[in-house]
Amino acid sequence: MARLVYSAITSLDGFVADAEGRWDWSVPDEEVHRFVNEREGRVGTYLLGRRMYEVLVAWESPELVAGQPDWMREYADVWRDADKVVYSRTLAEVSSARTRIEREFDPDAVRSLKASADCDVSVGGPGLAEAAIRAGLVDEVSLLVSPVVVGGGTPVWPAEGRWDLSLEDVRRFGNGVVHLLYRVA
Repeated sequence: MARLVYSAITSLDGFVADAEGRWDWSVPDEEVHRFVNEREGRVGTYLLGRRMYEVLVAWESPELVAGQPDWMREYADVWRDADKVVYSRTLAEVSSARTRIEREFDPDAVRSLKASADCDVSVGGPGLAEAAIRAGLVDEVSLLVSPVVVGGGTPVWPAEGRWDLSLEDVRRFGNGVVHLLYRVA
């Protein structure tokens, strides 16, 4: 059975975007990006909320990576090679290959996907991740913690509820980012 991994880049105070919706403070440098490429290369399917999809779909564009370093082009390949499920009630169509829209989050459908998948499944976007957490579907949490305090914004965690985790790995990067890998206890 595949694992469902909640992956996020967060500020030290637990936000994926600041109060103005900016996340420029979280853009990975080469070392972090190469690490992300390696981890994300294990993902066969991305489960994404609409906002997260709208950010990541840029990787579909050859113009984005033209002339960029190999580590950026590698991530674009990882993105294009994975299946994507976008959960949205408002998105009319998708602009990336291997992508479908689901209007509602169905925990049973995700359980079936996990049971039949050969590769890990990743859930991205805190709103969708909250639904997966509340349904008991998340097996692992992969956080890249940026060395910045933004003071408010979009939280990385659900506002309520207890969730016991077991720390599996820690990695420190030269730019001060720390990767924390947890398994759901």
